[in-house]
Amino acid sequence: MSVNAQVQLNSNENNKKSDKSLKPLFPKRDECSHVSCYCEENVWKLCQDVSLRVPEELDRCYVVFISNPCRTVPLWKQRAGREEDRLVIWDYHVVFLYSWDSKTCLVYDLDSELPFPTFFHKYVTETFRTDQVLKSDFHRFFRVVPAKYFLQNFASDRRHMKRPDGSWIKPPPPYPAISTSTSTHNLDEYINMDNGLGPGRPTCCCLKN
Repeated sequence: MSVNAQVQLNSNENNKKSDKSLKPLFPKRDECSHVSCYCEENVWKLCQDVSLRVPEELDRCYVVFISNPCRTVPLWKQRAGREEDRLVIWDYHVVFLYSWDSKTCLVYDLDSELPFPTFFHKYVTETFRTDQVLKSDFHRFFRVVPAKYFLQNFASDRRHMKRPDGSWIKPPPPYPAISTSTSTHNLDEYINMDNGLGPGRPTCCCLKN
């Protein structure tokens, strides 16, 4: 199932609200919670913000994990990139999707140098380009998860950011680790792109609008 199909699951409900004008969900990028190399928690914080300020919009929101079995996914226009095209090869990345209606979708990526937000087609074109010129080890897979589910079920004890001696690879966020009543760590379930496993549904197809 493509990302475009996933984000249209609530299109009928969205159309009922078409009389409202499209407004940014979040304040300026710099006013959002952001800790380098903790993209999954940054996006969880975006979901939490929506649930508190505009809960009626949460059903239009989705979380997209980007990875592959080799944990090597090239993304362009990333602020961490050093070359002119801002290319970075991450083990995984996470972005926030806001499906306004069946024709309008916005991408919020706190690590991108593209506008915050960016319209879906522009983001896909400039960030992912195409898999056709890439070796199979670099093909991108996408797991799309409803924001409400992610907010209620995601957990991470940040073990993936610790060295064998227990020291931090990157400093953690200042707030307590995210957990639920049933889990303290399930991040790998979201990064794993095996079909039939984990929340949502992964696809190896390039995002298309």
